[in-house]
Amino acid sequence: MEKKTIEIMDTTLRDGEQTSGVSFMPHEKLMIARTLLQNLNVDRIEVASARVSEGEKEAVKNICKWASQTERLDRVEVLGFVDGETSVDWILEAGCRHMNLLCKGSRRHCEGQLKKTLEQHVRDIKETLEYADRKGVAVNIYLEDWSNGMKNSPDYVFGLMDELKDSNVERFMLPDTLGVLNPLDLISFVRKMVKRYPTLHFDFHAHNDYDLAISNVLAAVMAGCQGIHTSVNGMGERAGNAPLASVQAILKDQFHAHTHIDESRLNEVSRLVESYSGIAIPPNQPIVGENVFTQVAGVHADGDSKAGLYQNDLIPERFGRKREYALGKNSGKANILRNLEELGLELTPEQTKRVTERIIELGDKKEQVTQEDLPFIVSDVLKHDTPEEHVKLLSYLVTTAYGLKPLASLRLEINGQTYEESAYGDGQFDAFVRAIRHIYKNKLERRFPWLTNYTVTIPPGGRTDAFVQTVITWNWDNRVIRTRGLDADQTEAAIKATIKMLNLIEQDF
Repeated sequence: MEKKTIEIMDTTLRDGEQTSGVSFMPHEKLMIARTLLQNLNVDRIEVASARVSEGEKEAVKNICKWASQTERLDRVEVLGFVDGETSVDWILEAGCRHMNLLCKGSRRHCEGQLKKTLEQHVRDIKETLEYADRKGVAVNIYLEDWSNGMKNSPDYVFGLMDELKDSNVERFMLPDTLGVLNPLDLISFVRKMVKRYPTLHFDFHAHNDYDLAISNVLAAVMAGCQGIHTSVNGMGERAGNAPLASVQAILKDQFHAHTHIDESRLNEVSRLVESYSGIAIPPNQPIVGENVFTQVAGVHADGDSKAGLYQNDLIPERFGRKREYALGKNSGKANILRNLEELGLELTPEQTKRVTERIIELGDKKEQVTQEDLPFIVSDVLKHDTPEEHVKLLSYLVTTAYGLKPLASLRLEINGQTYEESAYGDGQFDAFVRAIRHIYKNKLERRFPWLTNYTVTIPPGGRTDAFVQTVITWNWDNRVIRTRGLDADQTEAAIKATIKMLNLIEQDF
C-alpha cells in the first residue's frame, strides 16, 4: 500500500517567534529559513506577519531574495490580515507571493473581536481574496479559533466554509488556537470537515496548552488532514506549538506516512534555533534533547550489547546523533565497557573494576560524567597507582574568607602513625601543602619535595560542572615526579595529586 504523503509547514519564524523573549535578527531569520528549506527540506515555511515593522519586512526581503535565487520562493509564506489591500501590498513589497490569510473561525471571535456578522466578515474576506488574485498572490486561509468554533458554533464554521469553498484558496488551515482539543474531539471535527468538503486541502495547526499537541497531530492526520504545522523545538506562544522533530518521528513511525524531511538534519536545525533564540532545549525533549539517546542504567547497556533489547525505532543515527552510555553512580560494567570500546581503550578486568569504582565515587559528587571525562579518569586511576598506601589523608578542612588568608587543617596517616597540623597560605592548596610541610619538617624531621610546576586542565565539554585535572611536577632528590589528580573541585584534585606523590616518595624509605 502506498504511503500517504503529509505536507509540513514550519512556522518557527512567525508563530515560534511569538515565544516570550524571542526576537530573531534579520540575518538569523535568513539562516534558519535556509536551513529549514535547503537542509531539512520542509515543504513550506511561514516567516513573518505582515505590517509588523520595517525590520520584519527587511528580514522577509532577505529570505525571499535567497528563495527566489534558489527557486524556492513558492515555499515561503507570510501571515496576512483581512484588511483590504494593506497586507497584500506589504507582502508584495517584501518580495513574497504567498499569503496565509487570518480569518475568524468561530462566531465568538468574529462578533466579539471584529464586531461583525458572518456575512460582513465573508464580504471583507472576499474583497481581500479578489485583490490578492489580481496581484498574483496565492492565498491559504487560517480559520482562527476553529477548535472552539467547532465546539460552540459549528453552523458558523460551515457557513464560512460554504461561502469560501469555491474561491481560489489553496489550503484551509485549521488551528487549535487555544490548545483546547483532545484527539477524540479532533478526529470527530476533522472528519466532519473532510466529509463535507472532500476536495479541499486541510492543514492542522496545534498548540500545546494541555500537552496534547503531538497526540492531536496524529489524530488530525488519521482523520484526513493533508498538512501539519510545526515549529522547531516546539517554540510558540504560551506552551508552544507541535515540535518539528517529534511530528516527523510520529508521522513516520506511528502513522507510516511519508514526508520530505531529511531526518538526519533535525538535530542541526534544533541547535541552530536554540542558539539564536536563547531558549534551551530541555534535556529530555524527544529526538533532540541531550539525554534522550543516553542509557544510564548498566543493565540497559548490557541488553543493548547483546541484542539491542533496550532500543526502539528511534535510532539516534536517523537524526544525526549517536547512542551514549552514561557514566556515573548508576553505571555498571557494561556501560564502562561500551564507552571504553568506543574510545579504543582496553583494560584488564581488575582495571575495569577500579575505574568503575572511581566513576561511582565521582558520580556522587558530580551531576554527569561524560565519555570525554573517561580517559582522564582512567589515567587518574591507573597512572602512578601504588599497590600499598603508605600515606593516607584521613580528613582535612580548607577555608577561605574575604580579607583573610586561607587556612588548612588536616589529619594524615604516615606508615600507620597519625599526625595533625594546620597552616595558613596564599591559597587553599598552598595552605594545605604548608601544613604537610610542617608535619614532615617538624614531626618527621624529613625533607619535603619542591613543587616546580602546577597545571590545571578541564576535559572537553565546556560545562560549568566539568572535572578538573591537576598535574603537579615535583623535584625530589634531583628526580622529577609528576602526579595527577581528578575531581570536580580544583583544590581536591590538587590534594589527590599531592597524596599520590607522597606515596611514591615513601617507597624510598
